[in-house]
Order: sequence, then structure tokens, then C-alpha cells
Amino acid sequence: MRVWADLRDGDRRLTRRVASWRSPGARQVLPAVEEAAQHTRLWWGAAFVMATAGGWRGRRAAAAGVVSMAVAEAVANGVVKHLWERRRPPREWISHEEGRDRPDSSSFPSGHTAAAVGFTAAVAGVWPPAGALCAVPALIVAGERVHTGAHYPSDVAAGALIGLSAAALTRRAPRLAAREALT
Repeated sequence: MRVWADLRDGDRRLTRRVASWRSPGARQVLPAVEEAAQHTRLWWGAAFVMATAGGWRGRRAAAAGVVSMAVAEAVANGVVKHLWERRRPPREWISHEEGRDRPDSSSFPSGHTAAAVGFTAAVAGVWPPAGALCAVPALIVAGERVHTGAHYPSDVAAGALIGLSAAALTRRAPRLAAREALT
């Protein structure tokens, strides 16, 4: 049990440290990325750009990203959040304005991070350079969720694992379906 207590304490310390970060650049970039990531608009926009400008590979990457994102969001927000109730970090820990407007739902896991990582990992599996470009805003989204006090780092890590799992599942699903059809 000591291990869990140490992990929880580390999670809380890291949350406070990230939430108190006062970089002027962060104050400009993080809210803009968070706004773009609301309702997965950022990832839909990236999928549109890939599908229209990326040829056949862009269309495949966009489709893989959107499917993986949908699976990750469904698992994170539709299943896990309802099974595991966790309060968000206390508002007192957040010393800046961004921490004032937070969701009331369970903190665990981060659905934004699940969607971002699910999309990015699936895109990277089809079109690695595009996946590398998507990784930048995905990392910013993950950091922003802790900075604004919406999540603990462990919520973000769980969301990332869900996103990676969704990408792996959606990458394997067509091959599994084809193999099943042949038997």
C-alpha cells in the first residue's frame, strides 16, 4: 500500500508544480490549443487537411485517426469515466484564471488526451511524418489538461494508454476481420 500512497503523493506534487507554471508562452499557447481541442475540432481539422492534401496516404491516415479517436473517446468518456469516479484537483491548487472553468465529470481518465493520442498514434501508423506533426499538439493538450487543473498527471497517463490501445485495436481490426472472413 505504501507504493500507492507514494504514487498518489507524487501525482499531487506534479499537479501543483505544473498548475503553478507561469510561463508567458504557456499562457498564450495552452488556452488556444485547449480551445481548438474542444469537441475534437483540432483532430477533425487535421484529418480534413490530411484527406484533402495528402493523397491516398493522407486519406488512409485521416480515416485511421478518426476511427481511433472515436474508439478512444468512447472508452474514456463513455465507459471508464462512469466506472471510476475521481474528483478533479482542488481549485486552490490552480493560481491562474484557466483553472476556474472546469468540467464537473470525473477526472479519470482524460478524454481529451485519449482522443489526441488515439488520433496521433493511428495517423503515425499510416503516415509517420504526419503523425510526428500531430504529436506536437497532442503533447500540448496533455500538458494543458494538468496545467488548468482539469486532471492529475495520472489521468492524462491513463488517457494516453487508452488512446494508444485504441490505435492498436483499430490498426489490427481490419486484418482480424479479413482473417475471420476467410475462415
